[in-house]
Amino acid sequence: MVSNINSTKQFPLVPKIINGGIAGIIGVSCVFPLDLVKTRLQNQQVGPDGEKIYKSMFDCFKKTYKAEGYFGMYRGSAVNVLLITPEKAIKLAANDFFRYYMATKDGKLSIIRQMVAGGSAGLCQIIITTPMELLKIQMQDAGRIAAKAYEVGKTNSKTSATNIALELLRTKGITGLYKGTGATMLRDVSFSIVYFPLFATLNDLGPRKSDGSGEAVFWCSFLSGCAAGSLAALIVNPFDVIKTRLQALKHGEGEVQFNGVSDCIRATIVSFRAAFCRPVL
Repeated sequence: MVSNINSTKQFPLVPKIINGGIAGIIGVSCVFPLDLVKTRLQNQQVGPDGEKIYKSMFDCFKKTYKAEGYFGMYRGSAVNVLLITPEKAIKLAANDFFRYYMATKDGKLSIIRQMVAGGSAGLCQIIITTPMELLKIQMQDAGRIAAKAYEVGKTNSKTSATNIALELLRTKGITGLYKGTGATMLRDVSFSIVYFPLFATLNDLGPRKSDGSGEAVFWCSFLSGCAAGSLAALIVNPFDVIKTRLQALKHGEGEVQFNGVSDCIRATIVSFRAAFCRPVL
């Protein structure tokens, strides 16, 4: 599959950065409660007898809302709103940049080049994504950690993303904010390799606007983005689980801590087998 690039136009960097930032903020505002639930479900570990705090996505929604209220569903969103603009701006602008300069003289872009462009964009974004995700995860998972502590009669003091960031900088330097970089790279590069070429391919199949711009109509771009994003997210979800678990700085009582990507993969598989593949007596 080959995509067409209009090589006669200048590359409009600033509008793409602005559009990417606006899209990122709107996206965070709409789906952040879902992201919080995802983080808590990914970070919870199944006990030796199969016990866990949240039985399903809806159970996590219900328990979180009951314990923390409406604003509890948006815990950690300030970090995302602050950093999502540069993150999405870098990602979207970098993809368009690489696509623009990797196109052939006749404006063609092969599927391989589209994948390289997308992967390169995913690689560029991790400079912002890694610390943003690290801080966001601590805030999102705080309620689950508090619930685990409450089960054994303990309490956890409240904190903020600013305090966490300052403590990491004080104790570990700038590298402290980049814990889980390898896992973040694995997720974001893989996602972008799938998402951007698939979106461009689906978008090219739809009807064009009547203004002569050659751009797809809104509903086609919207549906193409939904389809490409859903498939890409499904494919990279295992990498996302590993990233989320590696970036958790605090753990509940009795939970396993991980030492690198391979150790996290191994321990997660072992834990799953122990919980769900037990022999029936």
